[in-house]
Amino acid sequence: MKICDITQFYSPVSGGVKRYLHEKIDYVQNRTGGDKHVLIVPGPKSDVQVNGRSRIYTIRSPLVSRAAKYRALLNLRAVEEILKRERPDVIESGDPYQLGWKAVRIGRASKIPVIGFYHSHFPEAYLRRSAKLFGKTATRRVMKLSRAYVRKLYNQHAATLVASERLARVLRDWGVRNVRVLSLGVNIDIFRPGLSDERATRAALGVGIDRKLLLYVGRLAKEKNTATLFRAFEILQRRRPDEFHLLVIGDGTQRSQLRKLQTRCKNVSWIRYCAEPNELARYYRAADLFVHPGVQETFGLVALESQACGTPVVGIRGSAMDDLIFHEQDDWALENKAEALADAIERFAAKDLPTLGKEAAERAARLHAWPRVFERLFCIYGEVCANYKGNPAG
Repeated sequence: MKICDITQFYSPVSGGVKRYLHEKIDYVQNRTGGDKHVLIVPGPKSDVQVNGRSRIYTIRSPLVSRAAKYRALLNLRAVEEILKRERPDVIESGDPYQLGWKAVRIGRASKIPVIGFYHSHFPEAYLRRSAKLFGKTATRRVMKLSRAYVRKLYNQHAATLVASERLARVLRDWGVRNVRVLSLGVNIDIFRPGLSDERATRAALGVGIDRKLLLYVGRLAKEKNTATLFRAFEILQRRRPDEFHLLVIGDGTQRSQLRKLQTRCKNVSWIRYCAEPNELARYYRAADLFVHPGVQETFGLVALESQACGTPVVGIRGSAMDDLIFHEQDDWALENKAEALADAIERFAAKDLPTLGKEAAERAARLHAWPRVFERLFCIYGEVCANYKGNPAG
């Protein structure tokens, strides 16, 4: 089987989607049989990299975010030419915009099944917040239109993948048919507890053993709710000076707010990007507690990686990420406010964190190792291909 992935959510500094795609490439390379993989993504220039049974095509695309290095893949003719040349057995589209529509049209014309992966719950993460500026009536209308858009696009796919049962229920309620749940995974050879590098990592950050190290990994952006995290840390500093240290790994539009936090609080470290998984795992293991302020997560891969390394997670209740937490969440914040998050961090930091982390790591390894995830995914591919009778009309 030849699988082709297409997405715009891919850059040199991107996180979860890129990790999922490259883990899939590794799985295909190591899997017995003749499976092949093709990846089509935007890039600074048009190129193709061939490695064993995988090919990564980059298509020259304009930059739309200097911080996240995301690009808009507008050359849809180039996408079509690659697909005609490669002739995959199944296309997986990770894009809800112009590229997603193009994948559907190409699939229909070429009689190739197209599966959509709903990576970003964009109506909630982006549209609702913007519509609120114009009042309740505008918000209701925008959300109604966005639900219709999602329903129209994804009902033209042979199947739609989502990373949590909670999000699957949302899409089904919106009228999206053939939704399939595929929880994402973790590389348990890299993200695992028990390695003795924590003290050196903390020392390099200037964090003593008597201080609780809080960690955040991800983009610094409104949709990630990082401003709430920064305000919560200021509250902690006022309440308990020098008891906590915050390490932030990531970059984005809210970096100026992080810099201001650093000028006001000395116990804040910032690493713009950590590209090496082994290095990232060291930071997870060195932390006492991972803080995830997001309230619009479709999955929360960083929370899974942190737990796999033996570091428990605290955050705000109510997102799809709740289903991914393998320890109790009684003391998580119940509302999206800085004070509530600060309270939750305080309460959670007083717990037996090593024991919570050990239990979470065992469950993460047992349930979410990447090979288990991809076995499930390839079964879905096989079912879709076997039952394919042409892409639905909508």
